[in-house]
Amino acid sequence: MFEHEIQQQHAAELRRVAAGERLARQAAKARKARRRAARSSGQNASEGPVSSLRSRFARAA
Repeated sequence: MFEHEIQQQHAAELRRVAAGERLARQAAKARKARRRAARSSGQNASEGPVSSLRSRFARAA
């Protein structure tokens, strides 16, 4: 009987760990989807384009 109780506790612990990992994957997937949606909607458009090196330096004579 004692071994059965230990096995039940172990199985419950494995279920808790699996649920935690599943929740972490879901959160990461949601963050990725939010970033993708923000990128495609142009939410960061107020930041402006990144300047290239050509416009930063004067032309050589």
